[in-house]
Amino acid sequence: MAGIAGTTRRDQEKWVGDALQTIEHRGGSGQTIRRLKHATLGQVWPSAQDQFAVKADDHSVVLDGEVHNWPELRMGATCPLEALEAAYRERGPGFVSDVDGPFALAIGGPEGVFLARDTVGKSPLYFGRNNGTVFFASEMKALVGSDIEMSEFPPGHYFEPGEGMVRYARIETQPPMDISAKEAAAELRSLLVMSVKKRLESGEVGSWLSGGIDSATMTALARRQQSTLETFAVGVAGAPDLEYARIVADHVDSNHHERICTLEDMLAILPEVIYHLESFDALLVRSSMTNFLVGKLASEHVPAVLSGEGGDELFAGYAYLKDLEPSDLPDELVDITRRLHNTALQRVDRCSSSHGLVARTAFLDRDVVDFALQIPTDMKLHESDVEKWILRRAMDGFLPDKVLNRTKSKFWQGAGVGELLATHAEGVISDAEFEAERTLDDGTVLNTKEELFYYRIFRDRFGEAFGAGLVGRTKGAPVDG
Repeated sequence: MAGIAGTTRRDQEKWVGDALQTIEHRGGSGQTIRRLKHATLGQVWPSAQDQFAVKADDHSVVLDGEVHNWPELRMGATCPLEALEAAYRERGPGFVSDVDGPFALAIGGPEGVFLARDTVGKSPLYFGRNNGTVFFASEMKALVGSDIEMSEFPPGHYFEPGEGMVRYARIETQPPMDISAKEAAAELRSLLVMSVKKRLESGEVGSWLSGGIDSATMTALARRQQSTLETFAVGVAGAPDLEYARIVADHVDSNHHERICTLEDMLAILPEVIYHLESFDALLVRSSMTNFLVGKLASEHVPAVLSGEGGDELFAGYAYLKDLEPSDLPDELVDITRRLHNTALQRVDRCSSSHGLVARTAFLDRDVVDFALQIPTDMKLHESDVEKWILRRAMDGFLPDKVLNRTKSKFWQGAGVGELLATHAEGVISDAEFEAERTLDDGTVLNTKEELFYYRIFRDRFGEAFGAGLVGRTKGAPVDG
């Protein structure tokens, strides 16, 4: 994904340049710094997003994201940045409600800087103030040293000078539609086909492939729209994800790439993963280990990949959901979808952007999300206790039965990581150390020794640059003691 940074001070090319250098891994194809009357804006971008950075030096816009419907935003516009700038000037800040695609953007105006972020929070954004000056960047580390009180820019919001922070959209629980399972499966498949098509239109795209139903769906639909497809999987020797990924790759006839990793490999990259991830959340770090490695593997072959992120939240893929009352399930799915921005989506973003790769999440297309929220819950968790039942029916005939009927496993479980890292942490942190260090200065309580193990690396790398309160925490994570 691209990286953006800026401030409402003019003549701040040095600061913006330094911020972009900190997140230069998000680029590799181009860079721009724009000095405006009331702002200085900058952007780096990877080759997979060249289309969305055309004429970057000519417009007062910086963008991390992909706007699929930019010709519709402003009739006559010739490139995405022109469309965004013209739509803002002519229609005001509310134009962002019509943007189709993931985005974090800034537009320089006569009174300062307009900022906005997509509804799901696929594209990251952080900001803060210092003596009335606004600073922003795609990653927290780019704002270190600005002497600001930093916060995450909330998804589904925009910031307009003189108006402040405004929510323009939010994922909400929807009443279930009156539809048959056959009709729902057909419509869902149609929407996913179109969503994947949008994400294949700007150059070569591969697919991360864990062998689960979500990544398998992305792979199968992409392969039907491309003459060739590169797929990628990483895990420890004997991991079930590797076996199922091979089954899917053989079924769709992709060019499959696989890497076997060890505990030693994961420990070696752990400081780098935590630096890029900007988190110590145990389950997030754990799942990022193989995700980081598969991101590196994919970056050696393609500029962009499809990711199956979002399928579990929209279609009830987690085991604990089976224990809820059916009436509580819609609200729970909305809640965990809202939480994606600083947990699983942060992993997807950092494990791709750290290698100059772009990861595209077709399940989180706005039309797919809107439809999924209206599917009756008994079509998601079927009476047979099969999770994501309607998605499986939508892909009937497109994937092998063994894959369609595979039960859900956590990314780190299926990849074979399992308890390897937790066991290692148990061996290096004593009970006394855990009790003494688990409560942080801001009151944050670390859940496990594994989390303390990660936090020590996080603290050593970032010090007091930003507090633990900025770190997203996985809902329902296990707790020791």
